[in-house]
Amino acid sequence: MLDLAIIGGGPAGLTAGLYATRGGLKNVTMFEMGMPGGQITGSSEIENYPGQGNVMSGMELMQNWPEQAMKFGLNHEMNQVTNVTKDGDVFTVETADGNKQEAKAVLLATGSVPRRAGFKGEDEFFGRGISTCATCDGFFYKGKEVAVVGGGDSALEEAVYLSKICSKVYLVHRRDTYRAAPSTIEHMKAAQNIEEVTSVDVEEVYGDAMGVTGLKVKSKENGEIRDLPTPGVFVFVGRDVLNDPLKQEDGSFLCDTNEQGEIIVDLKMKTNVPGLYAAGDVRIDAAKQVVCAAGDGATAAVDIIEYVG
Repeated sequence: MLDLAIIGGGPAGLTAGLYATRGGLKNVTMFEMGMPGGQITGSSEIENYPGQGNVMSGMELMQNWPEQAMKFGLNHEMNQVTNVTKDGDVFTVETADGNKQEAKAVLLATGSVPRRAGFKGEDEFFGRGISTCATCDGFFYKGKEVAVVGGGDSALEEAVYLSKICSKVYLVHRRDTYRAAPSTIEHMKAAQNIEEVTSVDVEEVYGDAMGVTGLKVKSKENGEIRDLPTPGVFVFVGRDVLNDPLKQEDGSFLCDTNEQGEIIVDLKMKTNVPGLYAAGDVRIDAAKQVVCAAGDGATAAVDIIEYVG
């Protein structure tokens, strides 16, 4: 029986594996379909990870993490976990190949993925002018004009964040009303360099070999096309939480979740099910930063060591 099954091999899962094995747990397996590292390995430039002063790629940042974690005994199983159930005090972890393993504790660190808006050029320029993280990439557009696509809390909050860095922010939304909280809307409207571009559809984002150079939006009222010349487009139309392993046969989840499917945890990353933890972007109120996910993993592992005891 495993002491701990970790589902997901990004910063949260790797850090949890490092802390758990170094802290004395003997049988710890991390289930990750591909090479460990997580979504951050797809980022081209990172300069805000503490202690790493030079600009580096996500791949460069994560390259040493798996080796360090496995040095203390973490086992990496390249497999997809399809289902987690619990009977008494024992969890059963089922993988895509039909195998089942029992575990005393489980940590879900599968993360979430930004939802794509689906406009022309989105895939082509993703990572080359199209971003889903203002905290990560906003600095690269300091003093420039950018566009934010979306109308929820995240979109408006990120627009306000970018307004403090960029010369102008176009807030592009398909409706003339927002789904954000009234206080968030008020905060956004107070920013003098945010221009609301509402009741429009994004026709396309265009650019050249260097990246994005602008986007075109089409008015829903009269069909007029407007060109917004900007090198940066931030898309915030929601996130899909990767919580499938916790879905049960009756459609419910093994533990409590919120309306968005995010796992509800306490400050120790514990769910309402004893022995089941969640860390990183899959949990509620996640900051969606590498350093925060790593902190989650360490926090969870410290408590798991005591739980497994």
